[in-house]
Amino acid sequence: MKKLGTKYIHAGANPDPSTGAIMTPIFQTSTYVQESPGVNKGFEYARSQNPTRQALEEALAVIENGKFGLAFSSGVAATDAVIKLLVPGDEVIAAADMYGGTYRLFTKVFEKFGIVFRYVDTTDVAAVKAAVTPKTKLIWLETPTNPLMNITDIAAIAAISKEAGTILCVDNTFASPYLQNPLDLGADIVMHSATKYLGGHSDVIQGALVINDQALRDQLYFIQKSCGAVPGPMDCFLVLRGIKTLHLRMQQHCINGEKIAHWLRAHPGVSKVYWPGFEDQPGYAIAKKQMRGFGGMISFELKKEGVEEVNRVLSSTKLFSLAESLGGVESLINHPATMTHASIPREERIKNGLSDSLIRLSVGVEDAEDLIEDLKQAIG
Repeated sequence: MKKLGTKYIHAGANPDPSTGAIMTPIFQTSTYVQESPGVNKGFEYARSQNPTRQALEEALAVIENGKFGLAFSSGVAATDAVIKLLVPGDEVIAAADMYGGTYRLFTKVFEKFGIVFRYVDTTDVAAVKAAVTPKTKLIWLETPTNPLMNITDIAAIAAISKEAGTILCVDNTFASPYLQNPLDLGADIVMHSATKYLGGHSDVIQGALVINDQALRDQLYFIQKSCGAVPGPMDCFLVLRGIKTLHLRMQQHCINGEKIAHWLRAHPGVSKVYWPGFEDQPGYAIAKKQMRGFGGMISFELKKEGVEEVNRVLSSTKLFSLAESLGGVESLINHPATMTHASIPREERIKNGLSDSLIRLSVGVEDAEDLIEDLKQAIG
């Protein structure tokens, strides 16, 4: 077993046989010439296959310790493909605290086709088990969750899933493969918004699925090919490039995240900090068991409540840019209630602990001291 850095740099990377180019070429083509009908070099039409995409899919499998990778046009497109495994009447158990775009896809698109979604606190293993019915076909997890950083015991939920004969899919975007590998813990599918840490430079939109089971991979590939939510070769090249430095970036994300989380917790103007690396956090023991580090995603609430105060802080940072997304080298600040989670009704957000005053940080790889100074002047 190669160590992580070596694995990431060489995953899916083979010198181009025609030129010796060390970087995978960008095969910017829509179709491929065939020698005769049905006789080709393994590529027929670029919606179905592309050599750059194939290299990325091999890399995705390697870094998640899986057998098969599939690259999609976005994380939501990858999620969409998983739900399309289901039929009307099937039930899904999903995390009550999760990305607003996933919630929107479930409630606004798939519910009208007869898929039933049951939202559960997945940190409560007993609650997940109690929610399983004979119609449950899929369990959907995020861990850490977006944006409250709740931690779910993947292995414990995997045991429930296997006993019930369901599929377990884990959104691993917040952790990245550097910190966590859900397939090793019993998950059937790992989903990534590759836009985030895998790409790492805020310059690409892409999604990914990684699977071990050949039949499940073939089903998902058929959906991908039939529905067409595939990434272009340039996007695949950018994610391949990003993966090569994933270990270096994640190391600094973790170092900076730890410093800023502790600084925020000690700040008199901050009432609560959400970060899985605090020993008194409810999910700390599980996070320590299933993750290699605690990451650079942090949420916090101000002691001084009110929209005006939140807006003042959000508009006052100089290095933290106010923007959607996460996982890039630059630090971002976000207001979930009006940005990433605005599609979730307010009463649902409040019920799940997501207050209007919550602020989310994606801590980048800048110098931590500069980032702390920026937050210091913004919070006051």
